[in-house]
Amino acid sequence: MAARAVELAQRLREGIERVIVGNEPTTFAFLLALLGNGHILVEGVPGTAKTLFVRTLAALLDVPFRRIQFTPDLMPADVVGTTVFNPKTAEFSLRKGPIFTNLLLADEINRTPPKTQSALLEAMEERQVTIDGQSEPLEGLFLVCATQNPIEFEGTYPLPEAQLDRFFVRARTAYPSEGEERALLARSAAGFDAHRLAEAGVAAVAGVEDVLAAQRDVRAIFVAEEVQKYLYQVVARTRASRELALGASPRAAIALLVAAQAAAALDGRDFVTPDDVKAAAPLVLAHRLIVRPEAEIEGVSAEVAVERILAAVEVPKNVSRPAPA
Repeated sequence: MAARAVELAQRLREGIERVIVGNEPTTFAFLLALLGNGHILVEGVPGTAKTLFVRTLAALLDVPFRRIQFTPDLMPADVVGTTVFNPKTAEFSLRKGPIFTNLLLADEINRTPPKTQSALLEAMEERQVTIDGQSEPLEGLFLVCATQNPIEFEGTYPLPEAQLDRFFVRARTAYPSEGEERALLARSAAGFDAHRLAEAGVAAVAGVEDVLAAQRDVRAIFVAEEVQKYLYQVVARTRASRELALGASPRAAIALLVAAQAAAALDGRDFVTPDDVKAAAPLVLAHRLIVRPEAEIEGVSAEVAVERILAAVEVPKNVSRPAPA
C-alpha cells in the first residue's frame, strides 16, 4: 500500500488550500509531478497563481529551492554554472549554477533563447549537467517547475518538441469561478498576503527523504496487464490519428504509466485502474502532440484529440488486482 504517498499528498493538499482557492486540476498535476518524480510546465495568463503554486510547494517542502527568471539575455552558464580560474592557486574550480537544487522554478521559460533553454535538456532527462566536459550529478530529488504565458508571443521563443517531451505533465491555470474569486477576495480583505506565506500558516510538512520514500511507494503500485494494454492502445492511437502530425513518444507512454500510478496513490489505492489512465492522459499527453493545420482550422486542439482518443479506445472491464500479501 502506498501509505506514505497518500499521507504526503494529503498534507500537501491541505497546505496548498491554505493559499490557493480553487484550481484543483493544477493541484492534481503538481502532486502527479512530485509523486511521479517528473517535471511540470504550468501555463496561464498573468495573475492566475502560476508562480504562487510553486512558491507554496517550496514552502511546504523542507528542500532547497531556487528561482531563475528567464530573460532574453540569460546564458547557459547562468543556469548550470561554469568553471572559474583562481589566480592564487592557479587552478580552475566549479562554480555551480542555480540548477543544483531540489526544486527549481524556471519562471517564464519561453522568454529565453533556445541555446539557454537547451541547458535544461540534459538535467531534466539524465539528472546531471556537463560543464566544460565534466559531468556533475544533480540531487536525487530534482523537480523543474516551469511557467509560461500562452497568449504573449512578442519576445518569446516557443519550446521545441524535445523540451516539451521532457515535461512529465502540463497544467493550465484558469480564472476562478465566481464563488472561488469571491472567497479569494474575502481572504484578502481579512488580511491574507500571498507574499507572506508563513503568516498564513504555511509550514514545511515533508523533507527530501519523505518525498523520495513516497516516490518509491508510487513506483511499486500494481499495474495489471490489461491496464498496460489499454494504456498502450491510447498512446498508439495518438500516432495513428489523422488529426495529429506528431503522436506520443515511448517516453510519454512511460510517463503516462507512472502518472497513472501516482493518480492511484492519490485515490488511496495500491493498483491502477483505467480511470487513473484517463485522469492522467490529458496532463501527460496533450503538450507532446502536434495537431495538423487542417484539424486546427476545424477547432481541434491537442486536448480535444486526447479526449476523442480516450472515448474511442475500449476500456477493459475486468481489471485484475494485486494478490493479497
